[in-house]
Amino acid sequence: MFAEQMLRMVAGLFVGIWVARYLGPEQFGVFSYVLAFSAIFTSIAKLGLDTILVRELVNEPAKRDVLLGTAFWLKFISAIFVICLITLVLPLFSGNTRENHYIYIITIGLVFQSFEVVDFYFQSQVVVKFVSVCRVLQLLLSSGVKIYLMLNNADLMWIIYVSLFDQITLAIFLCVAYFIKNISNLPIFHFELEIAKKLLKDSWPLILSSMMVLIYMRIDQLMIKEMLGEREVGVFSAAVRLSEVCYFIPVILVTSLFPAILNAKNIDENMYLYRLQRLYTFLVWVAVTIAIVITVISDWLVILLYGEVYHMAGSVLKIHIWTSVFVFLGVASGRYLVSENLQYLAFWRTASGAIINVGLNMVFIRVYGIVGVAVATLISQVCAAYLFDLFHKKTRTQFVMKSKSFLMLK
Repeated sequence: MFAEQMLRMVAGLFVGIWVARYLGPEQFGVFSYVLAFSAIFTSIAKLGLDTILVRELVNEPAKRDVLLGTAFWLKFISAIFVICLITLVLPLFSGNTRENHYIYIITIGLVFQSFEVVDFYFQSQVVVKFVSVCRVLQLLLSSGVKIYLMLNNADLMWIIYVSLFDQITLAIFLCVAYFIKNISNLPIFHFELEIAKKLLKDSWPLILSSMMVLIYMRIDQLMIKEMLGEREVGVFSAAVRLSEVCYFIPVILVTSLFPAILNAKNIDENMYLYRLQRLYTFLVWVAVTIAIVITVISDWLVILLYGEVYHMAGSVLKIHIWTSVFVFLGVASGRYLVSENLQYLAFWRTASGAIINVGLNMVFIRVYGIVGVAVATLISQVCAAYLFDLFHKKTRTQFVMKSKSFLMLK
């Protein structure tokens, strides 16, 4: 997983930065706006089933086929629903016909995300090598296609089509991995209404919280586009892409280590909390180290990678990179909430962050421009991933543990 994500980071920097330089701030702003708009609705199509399905596959391995089949059809139906929903929502925004067409291209690919259930099965078995190989192959293919398009001076529309191509090829690779492993035929003909109800009952808070996460991580770009213009979206997105490069670190660490933390809970509660505290402390100081380094070199880094035309992104990056500290904490504590069956708190946590972010953006964008957006994002992350825990009795111990992590206390 780490090797895959390192390769993804390198490819994202190399190809992603090449795309930004190739398109220029305005066209890159259109590209980023379309991806941000689509991402918010992607959270609905995923139905918050990712961690729930992994948990159920671990707890009830005998129901593997019916769990995978039911989750597949839930995701497929939700993807169709989202495509219809976007058709109704798009006219409310000021995007032109071209941008709307781009959004439709990307959202069609949501149908193929139904095959992600294969990924969740491998996660439940702690056999992620096969999925990592699939994602590496898809990444190499995608990067190669993008490079070919840029070398041949392709229009932005063709780069948008690559997003759809990525989703189709990943679905194919995942299915191939499932068959190579000789598990069984992919159980797409299995569906059980009672299991569907149970999955949705457990996941609905995560649907809302995932949507809220994407709203307060992507609403910035939508608001910048509406209030400042496409060029500013491009410059801001360039900084955010550099800032978010390191977000794979907590995902990998938490995915790999949390099963061991949960196992400790069955043995001894104190061992469980001790391991969780160690994870929080480690994540915080990895993020702080990264943030310090990027803050020092941000201006030089932006000009080196993107060129002088993106120079304002350096000021944004200096601030936005510090959100990684609280994103790292949020990833780990999000798994904790699921393990304790407190998914509803995940929703309220992210909802509070989204509301604070939108409110601050309304003020800061007009006064400070895109730098103000970075400040609003940082404040909202602090409130959602850290301060929120102080105000609920079931998470107050988590607030204490997170506070200790900043002081490197065990």
